[in-house]
Amino acid sequence: MHLQSICDQSLIRMYLEGNERAFEELLQRHKNKIYTTIYLFVKDEHQAEDIFQEVFIKIIDTLRKGKYNHEGKFVQWAVRIAYNLCVDNFRRSKRRAIINTTENFDIFDVLSTSEDSHEDVIIKSQSHQKLKSLIDALPPEQREVIILRHYADMSFKEISQVTRVSINTALGRMRYALINIRRNLSEKEALAI
Repeated sequence: MHLQSICDQSLIRMYLEGNERAFEELLQRHKNKIYTTIYLFVKDEHQAEDIFQEVFIKIIDTLRKGKYNHEGKFVQWAVRIAYNLCVDNFRRSKRRAIINTTENFDIFDVLSTSEDSHEDVIIKSQSHQKLKSLIDALPPEQREVIILRHYADMSFKEISQVTRVSINTALGRMRYALINIRRNLSEKEALAI
């Protein structure tokens, strides 16, 4: 049986029945999304790796204790754990995360794309740089909602639960983030003319 074709819930069940390879498949399947989400919050490669390991220790512990709730998707649950650990880390360090990329890590490196021509690669790179700078310019609460919605694929209900705000507040932050991105993009384009 090929583990790649098995759904997350079945892999979890197989892992709980003693199949370690099932958990390895689950980890391989979702590690990029979870790590990327963590990295976007902490902006430090070593810190992101530490939190990533903590996330999977917590996942294993929760699964073994039989406390995993099968209602949601595994990856959203894992990202929620990652977010909470990032918040704990933030509280310990008492500083607000600012999302930046470094020479070592670029969010768009982990996003899968089809083979592109050289021109397409250049255009995408320039577009990604513009988008990253626009996201970096957002207030922290708006940046947080953008990350959770578009990079972690969380619903607004999940975002509201994770960030402990109402759904309307999460929606409002997304609305203002998009308004700010459009306004900043228009200003940059006007300056380029």
